[in-house]
Amino acid sequence: MARQLTLPLPPKVAFGADDFFVSSANAAAHAMLLGPAPWPEGKLALVGPSGSGKSHLARVWQTECDARIIDAKDRSALDQQPEAGARLVVEGVEHLPRAAEEPLFHLHNRLARVGGQLLLTSDRAPSRWNIALPDLASRLQATSVVRIEDPDDRLLEAVLAKHFSDRQIPIGPDLLPYLLWRMERSFAAAAEIVAQLDDRALGERRPVTRALARRILEERDG
Repeated sequence: MARQLTLPLPPKVAFGADDFFVSSANAAAHAMLLGPAPWPEGKLALVGPSGSGKSHLARVWQTECDARIIDAKDRSALDQQPEAGARLVVEGVEHLPRAAEEPLFHLHNRLARVGGQLLLTSDRAPSRWNIALPDLASRLQATSVVRIEDPDDRLLEAVLAKHFSDRQIPIGPDLLPYLLWRMERSFAAAAEIVAQLDDRALGERRPVTRALARRILEERDG
């Protein structure tokens, strides 16, 4: 049966705690953010590949701790006076502009003074953040790091299923095993493949099937 929608709709991404699938690849990160253990010096860097669930896990922590999320590129949002015990997330620190380095430096120090917590997310370790301000660089490089590793089979299957669910795409029971056996094993590939399947199915007014998946994978393989 052809899909009835004629215009693409943005995915409605679910960021709830129950929507986060825990496996061996992300169990350490999940435990560090949501467990009882304190973070050294009240700060933590959450590092993982693109599409690995860093933002999802950060939003679970945000909900649990009443934290505020700030984009690293938002200089004005970094320039604030946190209250005692405040909890903040700065997302995408690898994209921190030079003009935002000093505001982040002061925010880091203010949070430390008021006993707050700072969660920093990135696709790379703090030593590779290319921070020009020496005082900020030294403080960030001293941050404890927890990683989301490359996906195992269970996590990759769950990630694929979530992408299909977020896009409200019905699939048959044979599709996920078919994709898992043949696709590149990365978070980014999972997101790209589901997006391509959605776009192609919409354009051709057809359901997402194993036959369509075979075509997409063959095109990706060149």
